[in-house]
Amino acid sequence: MNWGSPAEFFAMGGYALYVWGSFVVCAAIMVMEPILARKRQKDILRTLRRERIAEELDNQ
Repeated sequence: MNWGSPAEFFAMGGYALYVWGSFVVCAAIMVMEPILARKRQKDILRTLRRERIAEELDNQ
């Protein structure tokens, strides 16, 4: 497609809401995924530490 102006480019031939909405959702997911993965990892490590401490206390 050829656009005659930046306004035509951003309008995306009448599909701007779909195109830019999809872009924003994809970008948000790409930003959130590493953040959520780090949080899940910290939660798992915290749970494993608690379980280890509980086992040590049970063995005493």
